[in-house]
Amino acid sequence: MFRETPLKSGSKKAAELPPLEQTLAPATEGEVLELDELCSFVYEKRRKRWVRLALCRRTPQVVAYALGSRGEETCRKLWERIPEGYREGLFYSDFWESYQKVFPEDRHRAVGKESGQSGHVERWNCTLRQRVGRFVRKTLSFSKSEEMHEICLVLFLHYYNRLCS
Repeated sequence: MFRETPLKSGSKKAAELPPLEQTLAPATEGEVLELDELCSFVYEKRRKRWVRLALCRRTPQVVAYALGSRGEETCRKLWERIPEGYREGLFYSDFWESYQKVFPEDRHRAVGKESGQSGHVERWNCTLRQRVGRFVRKTLSFSKSEEMHEICLVLFLHYYNRLCS
């Protein structure tokens, strides 16, 4: 799977899942990926965790994700997790500096929300917040550990990608 460390106890369902890449439709030439991040937290609001996503515009499947800080390291992790076939297309993101440092300059386009080029991934973020309680902005549902935060995200990504296939 995409995790650097194996999942521990309490994550039997997630441990049995195939890599996220296996839930994807095959990449075609000229794929367009929309990139965005959303803020969440683990245990308390000051322990922010950023979920970075790459969403395929053609299939609306989440191609890759990365959890971490808002910096360049997490963005680089996202780039490394994007399957090879999807790396050849165009990338649309907001103006956040780390995208411009990590993604290929010739195929990356930084755009504002008013352009509509990142509308699908923005809408997907709303879907995640609507369906998974621990990603809602003001909530009593939250993850108590980093591991469970990622497990809940991975389970939802697999479910969502299979719906779209």
